[in-house]
Amino acid sequence: MPEMSLTEARSRLADVIDEARVGHDPVFLTRRGRQVAAVIDADDLRQLLEAAEDLADIRAAQSAREEMAVSGESAVSLADLKAELGMA
Repeated sequence: MPEMSLTEARSRLADVIDEARVGHDPVFLTRRGRQVAAVIDADDLRQLLEAAEDLADIRAAQSAREEMAVSGESAVSLADLKAELGMA
């Protein structure tokens, strides 16, 4: 993964963006030798955010299943849920 200082990136912004966009490889920006930010292709970022949301949903579902198993609760059918919410 390429890395460059903020000063260099400032002077070559169009090149930095093109490198991230075309190469689909983030460009890490540094300040005093430490990575402080990254330039990443917008589509790549959207895919990462969607994947993170999917993973959060999977973890929440697993947690709910574990909680139900511990408490001894059973699942509610869709028909029962709709009836309870007045949607039947």
